[in-house]
Order: sequence, then C-alpha cells, then structure tokens
Amino acid sequence: MLINRARILSLLAVPAVLTLLAACGNDAAEPAAAPSSGAPLDRNVTLTLYNAQHDTVAKAWVEAFTAKTGIKVQIRQGSDLELGNQLVAEGAASPADVFLTENSPAMSLVENAGLFAPIDPATLAQVPAEYAPSTGKWVGIAARSTVLAYNPTLIGEADLPKSIMDMQDPKWKNRYGAAPKGADFQAIVSAMLELKGAQATGAWLAALKANGQAFTGNTAAMKAVNAGTAATAIIYHYYWYGDQAKTKENSTNVKLHFFGNGDPGAFVSISGGGVLKSSKHPAEAQALVNFITGKEAQTALASGTSFEYSVGKDVASNAALKPLAGLGAPKVDPSKLNSKSVVDLMTTAGLI
Repeated sequence: MLINRARILSLLAVPAVLTLLAACGNDAAEPAAAPSSGAPLDRNVTLTLYNAQHDTVAKAWVEAFTAKTGIKVQIRQGSDLELGNQLVAEGAASPADVFLTENSPAMSLVENAGLFAPIDPATLAQVPAEYAPSTGKWVGIAARSTVLAYNPTLIGEADLPKSIMDMQDPKWKNRYGAAPKGADFQAIVSAMLELKGAQATGAWLAALKANGQAFTGNTAAMKAVNAGTAATAIIYHYYWYGDQAKTKENSTNVKLHFFGNGDPGAFVSISGGGVLKSSKHPAEAQALVNFITGKEAQTALASGTSFEYSVGKDVASNAALKPLAGLGAPKVDPSKLNSKSVVDLMTTAGLI
C-alpha cells in the first residue's frame, strides 16, 4: 500500500499497541492448545510471520498471542504482493508459517500456487462465510471499504456518481483520481474485473488514464481532495476516519460517498490470514490465526486506532464507522480475485 506509512504508524503505534494488548493479553495462564483437536501446543517454537498488514496491529496481536500461549513470533514485514510473490518463489522451501495481508488478491496468488494448508474448521467458524474464501484455504482477519472522498465545495452531493463505473464518462475529466500503483486500488480493480469482466474493466482503466489524476497513495489522494486540487478520489474508508480521529488536517474539507447497491465502488476488501502448507509448526501456526480471528483480538481491533472493520462473529466494529452490514457491498468470492490479470490490464492501460 503506497501511503506515507511511517508518518501514520508513528502516530498510531503507541495507542494501538496499548489498546490491543490490554484487550488481548490478559490470559497468560490459559493452556495453549490446538484450535480443533485441543492437543497441547509446543510453547518452545518460534513462528515466522510474513506480514503485510499494518505492522502496529500485527505486532500487538503477536505480543498478545505470545503472552497467552508462550509461543514467540518473528515478523517479516512487507507489502501484499511483495510477500505474496516471495512466497510463490520460495515454494515449499519458505520459512514462513503464517501470511497476513491487507487485501485478498495476494492471498489468492499464494492459494493458486497451492501453498496454503486448509484453515482449521474452528477458526473458519469464528468468521462469517462472506469474509472468507469458499475454498477454506485462508480466512478474513479484517476488512476495509471502498469509498469516494469528495470536496463538498467543489461537487455537491446530488452530483456524485451513482456507480464507480460512471466515472469513465468524459464529463469526469480532471475531477477524480486514485493511487493506481498501490495494492489497495488494485484490489478494487480485481473486484471490478470479477463483477464486470475484462472488457468493461479495461475500458474503465483506460478512461482513468485519460481523464483521472494519479496519486502516490491514498493519503496523497485525500490530501488533494482536502486542498481542492482534486474534486474526488477513490480511497479506502479508514484513511478519512483515522485523520478525523486525530488533527483532521488532511480531511477537514473531505466527505465520504458510499456507493452501496452492490456496486464495484462499494467493494469491501478482506484482509487475509493463511497457514503455509510447508510450515514446520502447523498446529502452532493454526493457533495464531485462530487467535487473530477470535473475539479478543477482533474486539481489540474494533477499539483500536486503525479503523479497519472487525470480521469476527458477534464482534461490532468501531462505533465511529458506518456499519459493515449497511455498506451494500457486492458479493465477491475473495478466492476469485486475480492479481495477475489486474496487473496485465493496468499495464495495458498505462497505469503501472
């Protein structure tokens, strides 16, 4: 994800970690056991986590998991597709035990290479079916919604597009933008591809190249809307909510438009967690993913400062957010989101 991550994370790190640890790390004496079998876990192993999720959130989850089970976790941080492609290159020789992402196309990349073990049924049972792929090879750990950020001094609510597909109309020339090189935007395009097909998606991308503005990341896009140098921009919801919760310096003049109605512009991207088939510690790796999808960690996510949606059953997301169930998101099987086809289409359009 191409944003000014260092600045954001430096602001969020301390409260996010403290909140998550307070909510998750209070059961150190509880016996460590495998999710379904109940068999004892080996507390002396060290797991390797390839992490593309927000590093503050992942670190807090890991520290709480270690406090609860005694199992240590070494984190290797990177981006979605960087780590996904690394796993594919490493294959059965990968040292990774668990892979966490921000968006699901990277999970599909690894899944399609046959590198994931099935997720433990007890873990899958903790997350509603719509937030996991039909294959059961990985599971959702968080979610983020596509939105259109807009400057109400430049465009009125009545003039906002009904569908993200409408923005290929030439009347939107120089009135919208996105961050095409980021994994976030590419995940949105992957949903468009699944919902509308290659021809329609290719035409939409060509229009974006001809008529839209390209930003270096979602934060830059929101800043441009706030400053009035862009009327609208396609981003994920949590950039706005995070800024609103702090100084509002990048979002004072920004509002969010939720497309709804099953539109590609209402796509909810699933952050994923999977266990590598080649893991030398499969029971412990399954236990980590089980913990992350469990009520304690999901509740901690909701009360933290990342403003991502929780996806655990019976866990309400942050109260500041528009309810996940009311977003009108399109139904997309996360396992069908294809990063390679998206990259090919975007390359053809001249966006990357």
